[in-house]
Amino acid sequence: MKNIKYIICALFLTSLLTSCQDEDQVFGDIIPPSNIQITATIEGADAANPNGDGSGVVHFTATANNAVSYVFVYNGSETPAPSGRLTYNFAILGVHTYTVTVIATGTAGVTSSASIQVDVLSTYAPPADLLDKLHGGTSKTWRIKSEKPGHFGLGPVGGTIPTEWYGAGVDEKVGVGMYDDRYIFNADGTFMHITDNTNDGAGTDPTGTIFGRDPLIYNDLGNSGSGTIDGADVLNFPFDDYSGNWALTAPSGVETINLTGTGFIGYYTSGNHQYQIFDRSLPNEMLLRTTDGNNEFDWWFIITTD
Repeated sequence: MKNIKYIICALFLTSLLTSCQDEDQVFGDIIPPSNIQITATIEGADAANPNGDGSGVVHFTATANNAVSYVFVYNGSETPAPSGRLTYNFAILGVHTYTVTVIATGTAGVTSSASIQVDVLSTYAPPADLLDKLHGGTSKTWRIKSEKPGHFGLGPVGGTIPTEWYGAGVDEKVGVGMYDDRYIFNADGTFMHITDNTNDGAGTDPTGTIFGRDPLIYNDLGNSGSGTIDGADVLNFPFDDYSGNWALTAPSGVETINLTGTGFIGYYTSGNHQYQIFDRSLPNEMLLRTTDGNNEFDWWFIITTD
C-alpha cells in the first residue's frame, strides 16, 4: 500500500513540474518592446511642398522589436492599430506641428512608447452648407435611417454603387444595438455617441449596446465575453456613451467626416474612422461610406436628423 502511495505522489509531482515547465515555455521571458521606429508620409509632400498638398493627410507606420500590437495617440485620443499603420487627417488650417505618440505592446501586456512630430499643411475650409447640415451652427443629432432600404450595407472597397453586395431592408436590424444609437455633432468640433437613447427618459443613463464586426470590435474595444456572435457580426456588445471630436476634410476632393479615437457610426468596423460623404443632396440625410480595418469591404450608412 505504501508503494502505491509513493507512486501516486511521484506521479503528482512529475505532473506538477511538467505543468510548470509548460507554462514557462508558453510565456517565456517578458520583454518590453524596444527600438520603436515611426515614419510619417505626408500626402503630396515633395521638395516644393514639404508640408504636403493641403489635404492634411498623413500616413504613419510604426515598428518595434518584440511588439505584438500598437496604439496611436493624438490629442488625447487613442486609436488601436494592430498592424502599426494608421492614417490621420489634420484639419487645422495652415501649417501646424502635430505630435503623435505610439504605444507598442509586447507579451503579457508590457508597453513602451515613442513620439514623432510632423509639420502639416491643411488648406481645406468646409463649405458653409455642409457645416449647416452637419450641426446647424449649434448642434444636431443624427441616427441610422432604419425606415429606408439600404440604410446599412456593404460592397467592394472603392465601389461606387451603394450597398452593392448587401443592403439591409426596412428595420431589418432591429434589436442588434444600432437603431437606438444617436450621433451628436456640435459646432465646437465635439462629438458624442449615445449608445442607447431609450434609457435616458428619467435622466442620463450612459449604458447601452452597439453593433459591430467580429473580431474587429473585440480587438479594439476589448473582449470580456460580452455580446452575441452571429456569423461575422457581434450583436449588442455592451458599450457606454462616449465623447470625442470630429473634423471635416476633403482628401482627393471627397468630403469626409473624421472621428477621433475609436469613434464610429452605425456598425463598428475599425479602420481609420473616416466616413466619406457620398451623397448629401437630400434634406436631413447623408449617405456615408467607410472602409473596414481588414480592408475587406466598404460599409454604407444612411443617417438622418428626422
